[in-house]
Amino acid sequence: MSSVGRVAKTFRRTALQAIPTVVGIVIINFLLLRLAPGDAADVLAGESGSATIETLAALRARFGLDQPVVVQLIAYLDNLAHFSLGFSPRYNLPVADIIAQRLPGTVALMLTALVIAVVVGVALGIIMASFAGRWPDRLLSVFAILFYSIPGFWVGLMLIVLFSVKLGWLPSGGSETIGAGKTGLAGLLDRLRYMILPATSLALFYVAIYARLARAAMLEALTQDYVRTASAKGLSPLAITLRHVLRNALLPVTTLAGMHLGGLLGGAVVVETVYSWPGLGRLAFEAVMSRDFSILLGVLLLSSLLVIIANMIVDLVQAWLDPRIEVR
Repeated sequence: MSSVGRVAKTFRRTALQAIPTVVGIVIINFLLLRLAPGDAADVLAGESGSATIETLAALRARFGLDQPVVVQLIAYLDNLAHFSLGFSPRYNLPVADIIAQRLPGTVALMLTALVIAVVVGVALGIIMASFAGRWPDRLLSVFAILFYSIPGFWVGLMLIVLFSVKLGWLPSGGSETIGAGKTGLAGLLDRLRYMILPATSLALFYVAIYARLARAAMLEALTQDYVRTASAKGLSPLAITLRHVLRNALLPVTTLAGMHLGGLLGGAVVVETVYSWPGLGRLAFEAVMSRDFSILLGVLLLSSLLVIIANMIVDLVQAWLDPRIEVR
């Protein structure tokens, strides 16, 4: 079967598997959040200073929180069937509009962090495999273990202390210069400047994982017969590494990268809070604090869809990278 045929067959299989997965995620998320104590009416009434029984009952009736859980679930599924994520009691806006405002920031942050993690991790893995057992390998292994062990919020705080407070090179928070009104290339460079620290904080943990994984995969690939055959044909070590060894070593890395997309979004909650980055992670944290479960359900649904799409892309990439992968 050609590579195009393998990719098409993989896409059909993963798309069919995604449908029941999404339905299960929607129902489980809804039921689990309904087990949490409190609701938006408690928070709104408490903030207004009128947390009486009558006020709470009126707020719950207004937002449909006084209905049985089954009725609320049916109403939520009906909203999803009409491509609506519901209404936010906290912001008094449709949930879709609120998420649409925050989504670009989180997607840009996650993709930047993932690219940094994969590129830097694979590059370090190549160096470690090339110098296996020697001092570069051991030194980089120590740094990999260090970044793997340090909590993400502590890394973020230390980067702020070093690059923002001490050196003054990079901003400590936000997503762009307030009031600057920069557009075009100047605006892009301004946003990239604000993204460096949060993306690096989010990526360092995964750099350590991908470096160790790429090292192990490359060392295993170097012992295979096709590498010895390529060497016997007179190919240079660089050509063997890039054309044969690296292509097979990328398989486990791409698999984990897709699985880690959900972890990146979870880490974004901490990173976006530390750096005041306007994204879905910070929005989810605010929704938990205000018991705005409509927004939280929307964020969870969107993050689940992102993970499913990422896994589909990983399956397609693997079907293209490795002709031995057969899809049944």
